[in-house]
Amino acid sequence: MFETDSELTELQALLDASLSRSTGHLRSIVDNRLTAAQLSSALSGMCVLAVATVTADGEPRISAVDGHFWHGRWVFGTAGTAAKAQHLRARPAVSVAHIRGEELGVFSHGTAEMLYPGDHPDWPAVLDHLTKHYGESPLSFGDDIVYYRLQPTWMVVYGGAGQVGS
Repeated sequence: MFETDSELTELQALLDASLSRSTGHLRSIVDNRLTAAQLSSALSGMCVLAVATVTADGEPRISAVDGHFWHGRWVFGTAGTAAKAQHLRARPAVSVAHIRGEELGVFSHGTAEMLYPGDHPDWPAVLDHLTKHYGESPLSFGDDIVYYRLQPTWMVVYGGAGQVGS
């Protein structure tokens, strides 16, 4: 778990506000949810994410990426030549889901912020985290690697603390 107390407070506020703005149908399903601290603990390590983008014609596209829940935000990468990278450059709105069967579901909407390439101030710390996880720099995975962080505007979680394995 990498989140500070302040980040957990912010994440909890986002979770509460998102659920309160959701439909009655969704609220009826999400009746056993995790706190921000429980969620952060459950999302340690690499998590497979489904990332949904949209084409220039407004057609949805979905693909999977390695995701890391780091300081209350999803961080994920891909090849700069991938369709999702092209979509995110033009239209950074994105939806992200991490699902572990019926045990845990994390659904987020927001904006993908590019971390690399560039001079984003958080990139060195993110790169250090990713390098420790993979045992080598993820930039060695290809010639044109890009990394994003989801700045969520909505996030809903289902699952129970007793049900979620780390």
